[in-house]
Amino acid sequence: MRLGVLDVGSNTVHLLVVDAHQGGRPLPAFSHKAEIRLGENMDAAGRLSDDCARQLRDFAGEALQIAEDKGVHKVLAFATSAVRDAANGDELLAQIEAATGVGIKVLPGSDEARLTFLAARRWFGWSAGRLLMLDIGGGSLEIASGHDEEPDTAVSLPLGAGRLTRDWLPDDPPSAEDLRKLRKYVRAEIATMAGALLRDGPPNHAVATSKTFRQLARAAGAAPSSEGLYIKRALKHTDVTALAERLPQLTVAERAELPGVSAGRAHQLAAGAVVADAAMDLLNLPVLELCPWALREGVILRQLDLLPD
Repeated sequence: MRLGVLDVGSNTVHLLVVDAHQGGRPLPAFSHKAEIRLGENMDAAGRLSDDCARQLRDFAGEALQIAEDKGVHKVLAFATSAVRDAANGDELLAQIEAATGVGIKVLPGSDEARLTFLAARRWFGWSAGRLLMLDIGGGSLEIASGHDEEPDTAVSLPLGAGRLTRDWLPDDPPSAEDLRKLRKYVRAEIATMAGALLRDGPPNHAVATSKTFRQLARAAGAAPSSEGLYIKRALKHTDVTALAERLPQLTVAERAELPGVSAGRAHQLAAGAVVADAAMDLLNLPVLELCPWALREGVILRQLDLLPD
């Protein structure tokens, strides 16, 4: 079965075409994406800009045509925190559906965490034991933990790297005072959920997904993506702490020169490092293993689970 997944994220809008069947791993067949940065283009009233709305409508129509050309049987379209939080999010999605026929579902934050956790559980398997998953997106931080495919605890916090950069770090490089205020805010937010996440004790295996964690790991010396999915990549808390101190001292242009850091994400990597450092500290995680699967794969796997036998 060929599926198309249209992921409307806070930074990037991505169409992924995969070949998938029950009991098998989804095999990527085609990828098409654009950086629209919805989460960084809201006005004072919390409305997405007209330009972003136009870009998103154009991309949705283009994605539908690509899906048809690639022989996709079904398109699974969803939006995360940027559209979820926008004052005109529902209005925009209704306009897109009327213009293109693409119905985009807004995922609640807790569902985003659950589906990403499902992808991580399927990747690492039952031998991972009690799993704890972290995902830093553009608009939110998702954390989930549990022994099964459905996590015992799944939370979404407004701690995305793009959102925090927009709201807390306006200067390049950021000032020490802005950075201190951001660090205090991030740690207070994560601390509110730490007890629930650690209620059953420390995890047997802690993992991370998302572009932010991949770039931090690469900057800390992990293998590049060109070496493939099956190379083990880990991120130590000591390395994250060092990056959380170093990255804010660099300009955006200087960050973009680091290994694995893309020019389009360099501006928000300092905030991402602050979040990663706080989460690993407050949840007592000395090391995270990188998971190549994330929300898109979770959406695909859940869809396959719903197919009749």
